[in-house]
Amino acid sequence: MKLLHTSKLLLPRIWLILCIILLLIPLSVIVAALGEFDTEIWTFLLDYQLPELLKNTFFLILGVGIGVTVLGTSCAWLTAMYDFPLRRFFFWALMLPMAVPAYVLAFTQLGLFDYTGPINTIIREHYNIEQFLPEVRNGFGLTVVMSLTFYPYVYLLARNAFMSMGQRALEAGASLGLSPKSAFFKLALPMARPWVAGGSILALMEVLADFGTVSVFGYDTFTTAIYQAWFDFYSLETAKQLAALLITLVFILLALEQLSRGNRRFNQSGKAQQHRRKPLSDGLKWLATIYCSLILLFAFFIPLIQLGFWAYETWDDGFNTSLWLHAWHSFAAGLAAAVLTAITALLLALAKRTDKSRFAAVAARIATLGYGIPGTVLAVGIFVPVAWLDNILIAHLNLPEDTTAIFKGTLVVMLIAYLIRFLAIAYASAEAGLERISPSQTEAARSLGCTSIGVLRRIYLPLLKGSLGTALLMVFVDVMKEMPITLMTRPYDWDTLAIRVYAFTIEGQFANAALPALFIVLTGLLPVILFSRTESKQ
Repeated sequence: MKLLHTSKLLLPRIWLILCIILLLIPLSVIVAALGEFDTEIWTFLLDYQLPELLKNTFFLILGVGIGVTVLGTSCAWLTAMYDFPLRRFFFWALMLPMAVPAYVLAFTQLGLFDYTGPINTIIREHYNIEQFLPEVRNGFGLTVVMSLTFYPYVYLLARNAFMSMGQRALEAGASLGLSPKSAFFKLALPMARPWVAGGSILALMEVLADFGTVSVFGYDTFTTAIYQAWFDFYSLETAKQLAALLITLVFILLALEQLSRGNRRFNQSGKAQQHRRKPLSDGLKWLATIYCSLILLFAFFIPLIQLGFWAYETWDDGFNTSLWLHAWHSFAAGLAAAVLTAITALLLALAKRTDKSRFAAVAARIATLGYGIPGTVLAVGIFVPVAWLDNILIAHLNLPEDTTAIFKGTLVVMLIAYLIRFLAIAYASAEAGLERISPSQTEAARSLGCTSIGVLRRIYLPLLKGSLGTALLMVFVDVMKEMPITLMTRPYDWDTLAIRVYAFTIEGQFANAALPALFIVLTGLLPVILFSRTESKQ
């Protein structure tokens, strides 16, 4: 009996181990670089790069951390606890900025508010004011852009927290003689702190991983330094050292995010109590509407309108076969990555469901840590072992002398990088779907003679259509927006929409970047609208 049980767990455990290895190979390459102390490289880093990179990174973490916390928490409190004009619209629409990649928001904001933008230009021509708006191409402007892009991480978690216990905090505050303002700061906010902290840390992980936005602003961070070290200075060793330092910062944030989770959960207090919102006074209710409108305006609608205007201007030149080719590359890469990732995630979730041991739970958690690894770090970590494998194969297969690569610069490597990066997204959806399937259903199928393949085909796949569809959609959209992995691992001259946006924006050709950016934004709207509209029905 014990032997039968062990053989039943063999395949699930092999799959769990393979998924762990897939993550640990690139990760170990980067972590090992911390022990490869090269005096010359470290002297160069300490003298020329590290002080600036650390200063810029600290400024961004501090500024964006404050920005997303203030924006996300304030909007969550207003939409969850009070009634004011357009509240139902803001309740779900404040999630829409998630559809706009940070690098798209960056170049639209620069195009509007920079020295050469239309606002400064018009005022300069008509009123002879050299620069009416302050300089935005700096750390402060970058902080504002990233805060507007990433505040939904805090907004979503804080809103759900306030909806579950915010009313009780107000009632407890009133019984203690506290005003609504005092009750918020002294009771509701401290109670929601784990969720607010968790959302802020997720946003900061995105900040550390960002490449496109900081490139548009010309603001040096670890991600841009890794790219420059590898592709501009042809120093893979320097890129590895920088990647090792960046992954250390990411690990710290991952640990903090796990710590902030603790055993937090939402304790529902009844539907009637949850949805009893207090009306604001005449003056405050319009202030709340204006406040939420301004955030949504600058984070979503102005960029979308500006993209549409630029797309109209450049339609004749930009809407050509090249754009369609880049769109096809993006679609093909997104679809292939989505299918591969969804299948891997489903098998991983099934393996964990079959093997209910502590090992399976830990293994699944480790295998999905790739979401926290920045794309530039992942690209370096994958390139090194792939290059090593290529060198071995070239040496032993008697290939032509001019052969320099077998797997390097191929779609296979790029898809593997996507799989590692986005497995967590698909796994979360697949696991949530499996939790809704009772074990008795699979036991009944097996009692009727169904094999494992039969159970998968007749029970799991039909019941998991919605969850797998969500996983496919989420991964597809994220791959469409992904820039650093594509830029650093794609085949030569194999451009996607994100790469074209990068190529145009890095040269300051914002109008020409509008059409491919608009494609990306419209694609990203699909899951955001579906998710936010579902949430708004609560």
